[in-house]
Amino acid sequence: MKVAVVGVTGLVGQVMCNVLRENNFPVSDFIPVASERSVGKPISFGDRSFPVFSMSDAIAARPDLAIFSAGGSVSLEWAPRFAEVGTTVVDNSSAWRMDPDKKLVVPEVNASVLTKEDKIIANPNCSTIQMVVALAPLHRAFGIKRLVISTYQSFTGTGVKAVHQYEEEKAGKQSEAPAYPHPIFENCLPHCDVFLENGYTKEEMKLVNETRKILGDPDLPITATAVRVPVYGGHSESVNVELGRSFEIGEVYEALSGSSGLVVMDDPSTNVYPTPRAAHNKNEVFVGRIRRDESVANGINLWIVADNLRKGAATNAVQIAEYLASKHFV
Repeated sequence: MKVAVVGVTGLVGQVMCNVLRENNFPVSDFIPVASERSVGKPISFGDRSFPVFSMSDAIAARPDLAIFSAGGSVSLEWAPRFAEVGTTVVDNSSAWRMDPDKKLVVPEVNASVLTKEDKIIANPNCSTIQMVVALAPLHRAFGIKRLVISTYQSFTGTGVKAVHQYEEEKAGKQSEAPAYPHPIFENCLPHCDVFLENGYTKEEMKLVNETRKILGDPDLPITATAVRVPVYGGHSESVNVELGRSFEIGEVYEALSGSSGLVVMDDPSTNVYPTPRAAHNKNEVFVGRIRRDESVANGINLWIVADNLRKGAATNAVQIAEYLASKHFV
């Protein structure tokens, strides 16, 4: 299959290349794509080196599949142009997620919505992806009445600029081009993305709106607080779930343990629970601290962790591509 990775020089783009290789995705012709300043520079893929393509040259090559991780404005401009020549686009930006005509997909949850006619497919936000992998089996088994979400998100989710800020501050230097309005080293910022008129951040509203769309429940009550933390490796989430009916805790374990892509790590007596360090470079979602919320009927608390550059971005996009290939949609 002729495969383009758009935004190949970025953090997520690099991980996408790694996951494609690790998963033995059937790449017969690799087309790395980046901004004009990178055109012609060599990019390694496996044991070969490929020159970076411009957008126009990549479209002219008519790839079967293009996986985008280049930002919303780039996707809005260029994804339709790839689609016009028959390329199927899996887009990692926020550009198409809430478009009513585009599918928003986490393969373990709703891959079945995809068809051969879908030429632009949206990859959800990193924090949404890991959360719905854990919530979907509970929604199927019990129904969900309400969600209260608090996230603890790695600075790597902001990109290379944030990594540079963290490393400079860690070295005792003042960052010359900070990604955040405050230091991130040894700090926590309740400020993921920009603030909106309702007082929530864009990241928090992504959790609300994308979760509703993926679970197919447009009126599901959800509130969220998203926090940026000085952690490599992954995002963590404390999720309070009010279920739709009464349950036994064993039923919850059974629903979660039987779910694809989800690993239950939950034995507090031996200090077993998920951490971003343990999730780093892994493709699964990890869930633990599973316990009844004794303050409300049918409530339960979950602690959900995943590598935000893997399952939260690159791995999920490649899994979408694998599903499309398995159904001969590409």
